[in-house]
Amino acid sequence: MAQETFSKEELSRYSRHLIIPEFNIEGQRKLKAAKVLVVGTGGLGAPLLQYLAAAGVGTIGVLDFDVVEDSNLQRQVLFSTNDIGKPKVLAAKERLEGLNPYIKIVTHNVLLSSQNALDIVKDYDLVADGTDNFPTRYLVNDACVLLGKTNVYASIYRFDGQVSVFNYTNKEGVVGPNYRDLFPSPPPPGLVPSCAEGGVLGVLPGIVGSLQANEVIKVITGVGEPLAGRLFLFDAMNFETRTVKVHRDDENPLNGKNPSITELIDYQEFCGFSSNKEEDVKSLSVAEFLDLQNSDEPFQLIDVREDFEYEISNLEGVHIPLADVEEEVGQIVSDKKVVVHCKAGGRSKKAIELLEKEFGFSNLYNLTGGIDAYFEEVDAN
Repeated sequence: MAQETFSKEELSRYSRHLIIPEFNIEGQRKLKAAKVLVVGTGGLGAPLLQYLAAAGVGTIGVLDFDVVEDSNLQRQVLFSTNDIGKPKVLAAKERLEGLNPYIKIVTHNVLLSSQNALDIVKDYDLVADGTDNFPTRYLVNDACVLLGKTNVYASIYRFDGQVSVFNYTNKEGVVGPNYRDLFPSPPPPGLVPSCAEGGVLGVLPGIVGSLQANEVIKVITGVGEPLAGRLFLFDAMNFETRTVKVHRDDENPLNGKNPSITELIDYQEFCGFSSNKEEDVKSLSVAEFLDLQNSDEPFQLIDVREDFEYEISNLEGVHIPLADVEEEVGQIVSDKKVVVHCKAGGRSKKAIELLEKEFGFSNLYNLTGGIDAYFEEVDAN
């Protein structure tokens, strides 16, 4: 492999790296030769991408299928108001190329799936996982293990953050633990809210995403000791940190003593989000709900979102946050149709399942797509 060379302008740009004795030009060469895939351009991906680009990582893959929304800007500082409505990968590419014209940005405007993950990941040296849902985390992990790639992981929720380095091969050739060693199985659907449902302090992704970028750079350059076999925990509320050890699990289905997973699986089903489970509760589409509103049929509307979400916008339904449903069950009628909704349909489905199981309701309907789908339909018309 030809040794990476630098122009006079690049040497000037990276001069603060070059004068670090442990880093110097050899570390910068490794960065320039590296290919890193960043999965997710949200709260974690925003600082992660900026620092990797600024540091001089030669090829950065940006994978996301979402568009920039106004609510993203509280924490996703990669974007601006002018980017609202644009595909995130394209807005990110424009910003990163403006930050560093000496690197290559490759966009993947797709939803990562079991069908495309191996083809995408194989072209990169390592992956940085900045996603916010369990199916994709397991998918990224399994693709990295099957392909022998390092997975630099981070997650955030409200005031808490985590960082680790999975499937890292050290200088002795020993492969460290992966995500499945830490979390052998996912939590039940709905038990752990996403940032969209539970919230996140805007500055937290900047802190944790920067730590994640630090680990990526360490893995590429060989400078320092990566967080392999360790999970770093950060509590922004109390400014407390701790590091816990993570060990290989002989029962790991990917690379334990008796591997049972040799190819990518259905991760939605693995995490309890299989599409056939949508039929477990009755539902109404937005169009059907609009017809119900315009009819003479009596019904009750229940909103199970959090207080702040209800204050931002609501459909004037009875407000009972999901956590209070059991306590406030007396407010829910049983003698007419009841439509339950949240932001996108997940929490309302969980509320219905609870009410049907514990209290015997049979008149509950989930609003498919939640209030987001409702306003999208209304605005379209």
